[in-house]
Amino acid sequence: MSSSVALYEALTTATDDRTRARVIAEAFERLEERYPHLPDMVTQGHLRETELRLQKEIELVKAETVQMRGEIRETELRLQKEIEQVRGEIVRSKVDLLKWLIPLMFAQVAAIAALVKLL
Repeated sequence: MSSSVALYEALTTATDDRTRARVIAEAFERLEERYPHLPDMVTQGHLRETELRLQKEIELVKAETVQMRGEIRETELRLQKEIEQVRGEIVRSKVDLLKWLIPLMFAQVAAIAALVKLL
């Protein structure tokens, strides 16, 4: 005899509500013993809800990724501009150094030539 038929018979033969309640409680207890993982089971509704939440989170991550790529690109362009500025400053520094160094070298040559003449 199946357990559902036995439950039916126990409920119909119960003499009062207290006995029926006890029969129902025992049936639930047996059900929990037989299927201990039952509270952890997921319905299709739960799965769909989880899927929708995950899709929403994925879309948020995609949007953040696009925003970060834009920020990275802006930073990259700013850094390239700064690098070009530094390169330009280095070139100007070299030119300025040569502007001072060449006349000083000619002055040294002239000073040495003047000293040689005096000796």
